[in-house]
This record gives sequence, C-alpha cells and structure tokens, in this order.
Amino acid sequence: MGAVDLARWQFGITTVYHFLFVPLSIGLSAIVAGLQTAWFVTKARRYLTLTKFFGTIFIVNFAVGIVTGLIQEFQFGMNWSAYSRFVGDIFGVPLAIEGLLAFFLESTFLGLWVFGWNRLPRVVHLGCIWLVAIGTQISAYVILSVNAWMQHPVGYRIDPATGRAELTDFTALLTNPVAIQAGLHTAAACLLTGGALVAGVAFWHLARPSATDAARAAFRTAAKVGSGVVVAAALGVVVTGDSMMKLMTQLQPMKVAAAEGLFDTEQPAGFSLLTLGTADGRRELWSFRFPDLLSFLATGSFTGKVEGVNQLQAKAVAAFGPGDYVPNVPVTYWSFRLMMGLGLLAAFLALVGLLVLRKPGLLANRWVPRVALTVPFLPLLANSFGWLFTEGGRQPWLAYGLFQTADGVSPGTAAWQVAVSLAVFTIVYGVLAVVEFGLLRRVARQVPDLPPDDGDQASPAPPGRDSGDRDAEDSDDADRPVTFAY
Repeated sequence: MGAVDLARWQFGITTVYHFLFVPLSIGLSAIVAGLQTAWFVTKARRYLTLTKFFGTIFIVNFAVGIVTGLIQEFQFGMNWSAYSRFVGDIFGVPLAIEGLLAFFLESTFLGLWVFGWNRLPRVVHLGCIWLVAIGTQISAYVILSVNAWMQHPVGYRIDPATGRAELTDFTALLTNPVAIQAGLHTAAACLLTGGALVAGVAFWHLARPSATDAARAAFRTAAKVGSGVVVAAALGVVVTGDSMMKLMTQLQPMKVAAAEGLFDTEQPAGFSLLTLGTADGRRELWSFRFPDLLSFLATGSFTGKVEGVNQLQAKAVAAFGPGDYVPNVPVTYWSFRLMMGLGLLAAFLALVGLLVLRKPGLLANRWVPRVALTVPFLPLLANSFGWLFTEGGRQPWLAYGLFQTADGVSPGTAAWQVAVSLAVFTIVYGVLAVVEFGLLRRVARQVPDLPPDDGDQASPAPPGRDSGDRDAEDSDDADRPVTFAY
C-alpha cells in the first residue's frame, strides 16, 4: 500500500475508535441528566443512586474520549496537510467554536457537577449536568456541519489565485440540509447507544443473585429507563435515516447505488437483502431483492427511478474527466446493512427486555446476563459501520465534487512514515482500550450498598427548608455518599 492508502487506514482507525466514545458520552450525559431530574422532582433515592452510578461511567468514558480526540487532530497536519490548506478557511471557524465554546462548556460544567455535590444548591447542580448534555449536542452538531460540508459543499467560493476554498456564508454551513439530517440522526443514535449501556448493565445486575433488594429495585428502574430510551431512540433513528436516504439520493446518488449493489438503473428498483457480485465489486452475479422497496426508500415512490453505478460512473467522467468515481462497493454495501441490522437488533432486544421485566422469573434464565453484556456493543458497532458507510461511500472525494482523496495527502510523505505513525497510534489506542474497558468493567460491576428501605423510598427535604437551599442540600440524601460493594 502507498502513502494514500496507509493515511486512509490511519484516519479510519483513529476516527472509528474515537467515535466509540463520542455517542456513548452524548447519550449518557442526557440520561444521567434525566435521572438527576427525576431525583430532583421525586426525591426518590434510587434516582440519586443511579445518577451517581451511571455518572461515574460517563466521566470515565468522557475522559478517554478527550484523549482520543486530541490524537485524532494531529493527523490533519501530519498526513493531510494538502487538504488542510484547501479547507482551512472553511473548517477554521466551526472547529474554533467547537473547541472554545462547546468543549469548554462541557468541561467547565462537568467539573462543577463532579465537585459540586453538597456544595452547590440542588437546582444549580442539576443545571450543570444539563449544560454538559447541551454542550455535547452543540459540539456534535458543529463537527457534523463540518463533515456535512465534505458531503455537500455549501456557502463557499474558490479563490482563483490560491485555489483554496473560502467560507462566504457561515449560516449556510450550519443550516446545510445534510448537517440538519445528520444531526438529528446522530442524536437519536447517541441516545440509543447510551440507553443500551444503561439497560445492559442493569439487566446484568438483575440477573445476579448477589444484589440486595434495594439495589435490585434501583437497577430495575434503570432497566426500564434504558430499554425505553433504546426503543424510542430506535424509532428516531429509523425516521431520520429514511429522510437521510432520500436526501442522499438527490446529493450523492453514487453512494446509494453502491449501498444497494445496484449496477444498472432500474425503475422501479428492488431493495437488496443479499447481493453477490464479482471480486472487483463492479457486476452483480446473484441477488435477493424486495420488489420496488428501494424506489420507495430512495424517492418516496414505489415507481421511482434509481440510477445505477455504471450510469453514474459515466456521468461523473463526463462532468469531472477520466477517472474511477465508484467507491468500494462491497464495503459500502455491507457497512450499510450491518449498521441497520445491529441497530434494529439492539431495539429488538430492548423490547424483549421490557417484556422480561413484566415476568421477573425470567431474570433467572442463564441467557439474561449473556445477552445483557452483548446489548451495549450492538449500537457501538452500528455507529462504527455507519461512519464507514458515510465516509467510504463518498470516495474518491474528500470534498464531494471539489477535492479528491488522492490529492489531500501531505506532499513528500513516504509510505514508511505513515506506517510508523499508524503502528504507534494503533499501539496507543490499544493501551487506551485496555484502560477504558478495565475502568468501565470495574465501575459497572459495583453494586450500590443501600439500606434495605432505600430502593424506592423518597427523601424529602427537612421541614421548613426549600429543596434548592444549600443548607437543605447539606442535610439531605446528597450528603450521604452512595457506596458500592463488589
């Protein structure tokens, strides 16, 4: 492999690895904020217990995510300086906003939330975690708006003297239709990811005989919350995904054709459940399709026309000159299906979990803890395959229709140099993976040590004191640490 291939491998590995932490942090921040809000309103101690329990998991994941994000940014200067020069004026403003506004918002109020227990008034402390959750959403949307520009460039001009892209309309960048759809889709996927972790950990504890009755009551609540979030978020993922598919058909028809293994234009077009093609991914050998379904998914009409890979390749040659404008069809095809399949499987298991909670005797089944440990990984894998589909299906473009991937690598970069940095990054990320998994496993295995009557008991503020008053806070349940026992 040459420098371009190795640089793509390195960026793909670091980006996918970083994106394991991002959706989990975004989803958990909202769920933890919801749990603390429930405690603020009901005074039920189980919500305080769950807030601190899953809040600890959130903090560990957030910290490791910061490290992986910092490492990722080095690549723009190391391997992709030509592309950085081309898009620097476009990406500079939104990335500065993400770092100086959104990230500082998250970090500052997360610090206040962590160290503000028993020090800040209850309502102020609650506001801190909600600002963290809002900050993660702002950060994600700004980053997605940058990626959306790569998918569908808007609000720019090309400087004829330098050949660089320059931002002319910041509002257009933020309101890019791809950014809006991707933001909604990603927000739902993040909630699905966070809910899956909450549900998986909760069901694992419920299946263990060592948990106390009070702890089981708390984790039963967590199982309901996590499973409910997964089911609701899955509906959001499906709805927003359908909208994205139709938008993609208009803006990136080659990606849709590759995702479906559709090599020649059809009207109507069937949805491929399974397609077997040639080794080069350029010709279909056999397929099993649902008639007319792809036309509906792509155009909203069961009789709609969907263009094929071969016809789109001919159009691209006519528009941009000789070249290969077809992405890796097998990778695009299978990443699209694995993204959908793993996400739907997580939603199905969450529905099964809600049914299991209605019949507590089923929790004794030996498959419950095994499935529970599997559930959190399903949306993580679905997210990763989603990014592979999004970025791989755009190839050979870095900025669609403007700048090709082969032109973005740093001039003079040798393959051995990229190979060395790829090896170093892989080792560093491997170490971080061991640390992250070990810390999360240690925290998730802990059992809250609650008094027998604290599973569902409310803890009202002392008479004569407002629940938001600092003195009341110091004398209430937040004062009592939630301890955990293995």
